Amino acid sequence: MTQACAIPKAVRRRHDREIVALAVPAFGALVAEPLFVMADSAIVGHLGTSQLAGLGVASALLTTAVSVFVFLAYATTAAVARRVGASDLQAAIRQGMDGIWLALLLGATVIALVLTLAPALVDLFGASPTAAPYATTYLRISALGIPAMLAVLAATGVLRGLQDTRTPLYVAVAGFVANAALNAGLVYGAGLGIAGSAWGTVIAQCGMAAVYLTVVVRGAHRHGASLRPDAAGIRASAQAGVPLLVRTLSLRAILMIATAVAARLGDADIAAHHIILSLWSLLAFALDAIAIAGQAIIGRYLGAEDALGAREACRRMVQWGVAVGILLGLLVIVTRPLFLPLFTNDAVVKDTALPALLMVALSQPICGVVFVLDGVLMGAGDGPYLAGAMLVTLAVFAPVALLVPALGGGLTALWGAMTLMMTVRMLTLWLRARSGHWIVTGATR
Repeated sequence: MTQACAIPKAVRRRHDREIVALAVPAFGALVAEPLFVMADSAIVGHLGTSQLAGLGVASALLTTAVSVFVFLAYATTAAVARRVGASDLQAAIRQGMDGIWLALLLGATVIALVLTLAPALVDLFGASPTAAPYATTYLRISALGIPAMLAVLAATGVLRGLQDTRTPLYVAVAGFVANAALNAGLVYGAGLGIAGSAWGTVIAQCGMAAVYLTVVVRGAHRHGASLRPDAAGIRASAQAGVPLLVRTLSLRAILMIATAVAARLGDADIAAHHIILSLWSLLAFALDAIAIAGQAIIGRYLGAEDALGAREACRRMVQWGVAVGILLGLLVIVTRPLFLPLFTNDAVVKDTALPALLMVALSQPICGVVFVLDGVLMGAGDGPYLAGAMLVTLAVFAPVALLVPALGGGLTALWGAMTLMMTVRMLTLWLRARSGHWIVTGATR
């Protein structure tokens, strides 16, 4: 990013092949993940409104609890990829095992908290008296699968670091199919109701974790890596994850503030906001797939002490991010009239959402740069900078968003604030990428 020279055609093609080989399977795995919740909702929804409402509250809590620890995948990918670049597969897998042990320890802690606090958490999220018992039941049973969910995150990071995104795709698809079948069988066949849905999800997640662990353990045996927990390694994994945890929490705070502001604007605005946020999240999967490729590729180049290769790969991935962002933006503009009727027949909600969707479309090239550079800096192990940059972004976004209702702005103004947020992120990440300070070569940062 520090040089303006063009990338030679042969080098571009090599980078393109690497990006596609990693990003396409990663995209498939990312899309498969939210299908778990969709399958649960479709099956539980036929039990009744109270059960579906309870599932909605419990799923939101569970998703939040797990997504906070997504750093297990990000930090592990970067650390493993560096060691792959340094041609030390034994150390790479050993590093991955440290991440998995950390995931299991965190999972055990979260289980204890959720089982104890489940009723209070459900009340905090505003579940109605009729939905609360179902939400508590689902949450307590599903909590038993949290260690498996976190182990899946860490093991996914291991495989991505090993430049393998196909195995996570296969496991995610198989997990979705198993989850749907188990849910249907336990909810209706066994007559367990919403508890059956929770048990189906737990079993599916444990099965996915077992497959991942089998793959990693085989790799450890093949390369002579120890499987025993190492206190120093686990501590190092935790330290690498703390800045990424701060980054994730800051991003979650931004999304929560946006939803709270939309709720203040009125029922039509919050309904339209929910629809737009769902689309925004779906678009993010395509861009995040390139970011995942960036984590793995950049980590490998830096581990191999190839600073020039890392710079060229970064530049090419930014070009990919912009191109995919433009394509996604055009798709949003063209499909706006077709997309909204899938979610609502309310003319007021549609009229509220249409101009805000245009704002989302225009911001997609910016999002493309943000996601790619986020992945590049994660792959470089530049977590502290990412944490600081996200805190700056939160500090800029929060007052602007909170002023929207006070100044009489509507949902379009709120999504203008969201676009401002992404622009601030882009500037902070671009300045870091341009400086070259993220380029630290070697097996460890």
